[in-house]
Amino acid sequence: MNPALTSIAAAAPAIAMLGMFACLIGGVALIVKKQDTKKGVLMLVMAAVLLANVAIWTL
Repeated sequence: MNPALTSIAAAAPAIAMLGMFACLIGGVALIVKKQDTKKGVLMLVMAAVLLANVAIWTL
């Protein structure tokens, strides 16, 4: 594999985990503030999907 692609592939789980934490915090904030509960729940679902993807990539 190309060395440039290898470094991107190594960084992908870390970037996905940062996105997962951002979605988790944002989703909880939307639900707690009762601004937009539907979008908050969707953000929590997206955080769960990102976590599952990282688990699949690393196992």
